[in-house]
Amino acid sequence: MTMAGLPATALEPSSASDQQFNLVANSLATLLETARRELERDRDAARLSLATASHILQAEIERHSGANGTARGGLAAWQILRVRAYIDGNLHRTIHIRDLSAVARRSPAHFSRKFKLAVGESPHAYVVRRRLERACHLMMTSAASLSEIALSVGFSDQAHLCRLFRQAFGQSPANWRRERGIPCEPTPRTDMDENAA
Repeated sequence: MTMAGLPATALEPSSASDQQFNLVANSLATLLETARRELERDRDAARLSLATASHILQAEIERHSGANGTARGGLAAWQILRVRAYIDGNLHRTIHIRDLSAVARRSPAHFSRKFKLAVGESPHAYVVRRRLERACHLMMTSAASLSEIALSVGFSDQAHLCRLFRQAFGQSPANWRRERGIPCEPTPRTDMDENAA
């Protein structure tokens, strides 16, 4: 991948650390390029890309600043990374505090307090925000219906997604999608499609 005219290198990663760096660097480059492209056309998409890039970069800074230290009086960097990865990998299902605290190897009460110190929001608020970010991404990149998107990111139904989306963005997901020129529902199958099956 090239960015800003810099040549892509074909170096073989020599260690797990190099592989991790390459993965993070490529993810950041992709997100920043998306934000650059969308800045004039779709500011919300650009903002989401920049927020995700910021989260990745912050996690890497915390990881490199001392894996055994704590981040801003909260959890250790390794704990934050593992919890964020667990959340992102399990958005489609119910995520309980007991699950997150087990990932961080802390009691639920201790985990909740320390997570808020480290991240700046409660575990529940963080999970809801990540679900909304993933829903926005899916609304921009797929033709799936809002009910399918809601279920795939862990909301109980479309109404649940709509209520939280409206609180966060001040409009319904359908309006948000329409403003970006994205069809709200997949195109229905025609009789010809049904006959071909």
